[in-house]
Amino acid sequence: MGDRAARRSGYPLTIPDALLDSEAMRQACAARNFQKIFRLVNRRTGSSHAVMAAAIGKMTSSRVSDIIRGVRGIRGREVIERVADGFGIPGEILGLAARPWEGHTNTGQTRVGITCDPEEPAPQREEPVSADRRTFASGSAVALSVTATQFARGQRAIQALEVMGNDSVSTLPVVLGDLIAHYTLTVCSMPPADVYDELLTVRAYTSGVLETRMPEKKRREITLSVGWLSCLLGIAACDMGTHAAAHIWCSDTERRSQEVGHPELSGWAVLTKSLIAFYQGRPHQSLLLASQGQGSTASGTLVHTKLATQEMRAAAMTGDADRTEKARRYATNEIARLPADVSVTGAFSISPGEDPPYTATSLMLLGRHEEAVSATKQVLQVLYRPDARQRGEHPSSYARALLILGLAQAGAGNVDEAVSAGHEALSGSRPAWPTVTLAGQLSRALEGRFAKAFQVEEYRDRYLEVTSQLTGNTI
Repeated sequence: MGDRAARRSGYPLTIPDALLDSEAMRQACAARNFQKIFRLVNRRTGSSHAVMAAAIGKMTSSRVSDIIRGVRGIRGREVIERVADGFGIPGEILGLAARPWEGHTNTGQTRVGITCDPEEPAPQREEPVSADRRTFASGSAVALSVTATQFARGQRAIQALEVMGNDSVSTLPVVLGDLIAHYTLTVCSMPPADVYDELLTVRAYTSGVLETRMPEKKRREITLSVGWLSCLLGIAACDMGTHAAAHIWCSDTERRSQEVGHPELSGWAVLTKSLIAFYQGRPHQSLLLASQGQGSTASGTLVHTKLATQEMRAAAMTGDADRTEKARRYATNEIARLPADVSVTGAFSISPGEDPPYTATSLMLLGRHEEAVSATKQVLQVLYRPDARQRGEHPSSYARALLILGLAQAGAGNVDEAVSAGHEALSGSRPAWPTVTLAGQLSRALEGRFAKAFQVEEYRDRYLEVTSQLTGNTI
């Protein structure tokens, strides 16, 4: 979209050539079917309703939603012109005169019907677009401000580490341990990109410390800390949906684990890789990794137990009911062996309950929808009631539990309950890649079974809006 994009420099939204030249878009424009045009822009570019409304000007996100759902239409010529200018659709395609930005580079500022003398400066485009540009610039400023804030937080942590390190290198492993305990909790509650940036700053500093001379015992302790930081970076990258980075950090975690002889650390990295494969829809790979992880970790440890529960739901995704049940029994026995003070919050924890974690997911995947509904409701009641710590400390886990409930309700034929669970899940403040993946599965399940239900279209719109907001954060 090179030339067109260059001519539209400064516009917040320009749809790509592939979409503009597609048969679906050409037909929709020829027929002035704005419901289809808006839907194509929404789905193919990932632009939220708010972004589309801002690009067009004098339009709210709720109106965009109404147009996509067919509740409202577009008729006025001025509005059609603003749609063309907002999306970067040439006037001819919509039966309009050529738009001002079509024939001039970076001078698409004129109103329709106003011709510009080459010797005179082009008059400014109508005010709403100027406001849109201010909004766009403001959004960029906010994003830069957030990034700067996270960088500053990481730098303050580094300053504290430097002070502690200057006092005595022997205190550094203790301080790092406290910092890792902090991030073990916040990696589950902070926006993934934010915690990733902080962790990266601390990880880079700690790696540099290893290059200095120190006693071998301290070197091993700090190497272990580096491994835990890499493991947390892998988890944050997974939540962002940056899988290549996640695998790199997991590989580094496994290497550090081997260096210091700490197999449990490696087990957590393998669990992260198994989770990625599971949500990517590769259950056999997920199953293999979970099994390998159990083979390299000791029975009776937390990570071994978590890998056993992961094996259960991966087996369920393959449709192997016998292996699922076998893994469930094994996980139940392993949970019984865990100490009473086992961690129940944070990245390296296990949720308490009568059944092993992921039991409801496994039932749903095996098509036992009514049982899955009952099991998920029990989980939500015990772990995520409004006053429960887990709800605030594990917002993504809470959202995923709701989406499993939605999928189970959809499978049981309860469309209203399924949609309600989906909307509640998407109302959270920490959307992460696994959550969005499940939300998409619920959308497809609803469309496949209740295609004509208006609630389904509303949920899909909300899902697409949340997905479009993840750019630079979780995707």
